[in-house]
Amino acid sequence: MAVLEIRGLKKFFGGKVVLDGVNFSVDAGECLGMVGRSGCGKSTAAKIIARLIPSDGGQIFLCGQEITNATGKILRAAYRNMQMIFQMPEDFFDPRKTLGWSIGEPLKNSGVKNSEVETRVKNLLVEVGLPAEYFSRYPHEVSGGECQRAAIARAISISPKLLICDEATSALDVTVQAQVVALIKNLCREKKIACLFITHDLALLPRIANKVIVMHGGKIVEEGTPEKIIAAPESDFTKELMATDFFAMERGF
Repeated sequence: MAVLEIRGLKKFFGGKVVLDGVNFSVDAGECLGMVGRSGCGKSTAAKIIARLIPSDGGQIFLCGQEITNATGKILRAAYRNMQMIFQMPEDFFDPRKTLGWSIGEPLKNSGVKNSEVETRVKNLLVEVGLPAEYFSRYPHEVSGGECQRAAIARAISISPKLLICDEATSALDVTVQAQVVALIKNLCREKKIACLFITHDLALLPRIANKVIVMHGGKIVEEGTPEKIIAAPESDFTKELMATDFFAMERGF
């Protein structure tokens, strides 16, 4: 059974079609890369899946439970089972609170005893490659890459079934970007977390994705393994992406 299944997802803004019958699924331990230029509908899809905005058609299933219009207990369970990692990690944290406080907040809300929270958070920090003493640091005292690692620690703290990464590495430099991508991939594989990895950068996908969907004009125009799509794209739009100087330069993975 897929952790996430999307059937016929639709969204309109002011009469404009933003998503037009999108279908895909993600299994446990699998990473689905969703790529496309700005405005193709990929971030809108993420917001609908996370129930931040409503859809105008289609269905969303999380762990076999339809959550398209869920409320109450079902929606609370959905929020526990999926977590988002955003583009700007510093926006993920309250600047007046330490990283340890912010990472521990979901644990407290899920019923973990206060006496256990600090130990759990320090273990999470180490798990994402940060020193345990970062528990007492504030967001402005760490680098962008370190802050994103802390954001990942917060996201996995309550053992979600699904991670939604919306341009989670685009604000990082290339070296740190590679480290964070490797971290997300390893965590998903080891913990059997499904991952929807949204990016405009097709060149990142061989490092993390098991399969890829290419979005254009609110539709999926191509899907397959990252190796297939990069080496032998079929749709005109994907060929156009691969022909750009940026992708040509970055293709050598």
